[in-house]
Amino acid sequence: MKDLFDKIYRDKGPLGKWASQAEGYFVFPKLEGEISNRMKFRGKEVITWSINDYLGLANHPEVRKVDAQAGADYGSAYPMGARMMSGHTDMHEKLQNELASFVNKEAAYLLNFGYQGMVSTIDALVAKDDIIVYDVDAHACIIDGVRLHMGKRFTYKHNDIESLEKNLERATKMAEQTGGGILVISEGVFGMRGEQGRLKEIVALKEKFKFRFFVDDAHGFGTLGKTGAGAGEEQGVQDGIDVYFATFAKSLASTGAFIAADKEIIDYLKYNLRSQMFAKSLQMQLVVGALKRLEMLRTMPELKNKLWENTNALQSGLKKRGFDIGTTQSCVTPVYLKGSIPEAMALVRDLRENYGIFCSIVVYPVIPKGLILLRLIPTATHTLDDVNETLDAFDAIRERLENGTYKRLSASVAASMDK
Repeated sequence: MKDLFDKIYRDKGPLGKWASQAEGYFVFPKLEGEISNRMKFRGKEVITWSINDYLGLANHPEVRKVDAQAGADYGSAYPMGARMMSGHTDMHEKLQNELASFVNKEAAYLLNFGYQGMVSTIDALVAKDDIIVYDVDAHACIIDGVRLHMGKRFTYKHNDIESLEKNLERATKMAEQTGGGILVISEGVFGMRGEQGRLKEIVALKEKFKFRFFVDDAHGFGTLGKTGAGAGEEQGVQDGIDVYFATFAKSLASTGAFIAADKEIIDYLKYNLRSQMFAKSLQMQLVVGALKRLEMLRTMPELKNKLWENTNALQSGLKKRGFDIGTTQSCVTPVYLKGSIPEAMALVRDLRENYGIFCSIVVYPVIPKGLILLRLIPTATHTLDDVNETLDAFDAIRERLENGTYKRLSASVAASMDK
């Protein structure tokens, strides 16, 4: 018999093997200072493009005031206990009702965390006879939720409606045998590529196939649609989304999430979501803070307008300078470059140390080998000066990547890893 930990000693995983070179700098970095367009990294000021504070609410004075007052009024513990036992309040219901109204659904239910809530919602929606069909590029929280499913599941090619249709045909035949139903899952905005899910086309397939549609709109909520109600509003198909999910961790700059649907569906879920039934209620400080943030989202369209002014300036500037930003249809701004993981490390170090630009780096296995993805998240707090400074820096690092500078700098790192 092997020691359970043998596999851990032997294989640190595709990212873990780089820990000695990457930890504290490329992964688990420490940004300091007030959340804003410019923060401190290792004592130096950097333009931050890796904070999901789309509307700039994290450090907004009105938000800070409400958060502080809620902390003084309630502390960080109240209410104690799970919602079903002792953690339910009028304020939780008020937030749920306002969220449901905002995203044009009958009812909503609060979740403590987005990741946990997504996993648990999928688990509650399907039984072993049901079939799940989901986008192959779905977020890890969706994948982990699907893994809990005891029945069949199929993936369709990313945003490929023909592939989805073929898998729905397979799922339909199987559901006829098992007596179950079909759940289709997509994201409103895919967080790595920035592409919107093809929600309109998926909803249209309901005319041909019988399924229910679940959308994770973490990056769309607050950023897309006339009112900011998300990708469904943007594409005019909010009514065709059967279960809508969004998190507070992006546009609302807080902790928590919610699901919204017809009242009967929400009533079922709140009695069957294990992650909420057996977990402490979302604390009042966060509930009160979310109510304020939602009010600002509803009544201050200038926040979303400024976000998109910065987004359009950044994305159009990158395209004019010949950078590949894929087919993003959202604020998420990916920049694709070609290079190895050691080259990516050298490039990002140069970008941070010499140009004062901090953005997220994504490499294999999240994206294919040989590609480097630099992901930039514009916010309402950024300025056009930030954009122009970043564009100039990207010109410089691309030249160094193409002329082999980063390859030479990274050779020693690669050699040490091959030993």
